[in-house]
Amino acid sequence: MTLKQNWALEAAAAMVPEVRARTERAVREVEEMATQREETPVESPERTTLEEQIQQSVARWAREMEALGLQVKGLWLVDFDNGNGYYCWQWPEERLEFFHPYEAGLAGRTRIQ
Repeated sequence: MTLKQNWALEAAAAMVPEVRARTERAVREVEEMATQREETPVESPERTTLEEQIQQSVARWAREMEALGLQVKGLWLVDFDNGNGYYCWQWPEERLEFFHPYEAGLAGRTRIQ
């Protein structure tokens, strides 16, 4: 059983450089493979392989984020559960600046005061 982690704002903010570095690495990897994929004929085995590698890279990133105690909410989007809602970070944001209640989601996020 996995314990739910409640993040204090300071701890979540301190984690963002690590999250950002890992995400940047994954984004670059995926973008490079996506460029190769677009240059590869649609019906070729190489294109299928690239598509699988892209999916694997995104899945690896998601596992890394979950291992850090974060909730993956979308592509390059993670939430830090604080017990009252989520601190929300999305690539390429430099720092943790947003919060949203549990029921609101990304569309309901507001700037942290």
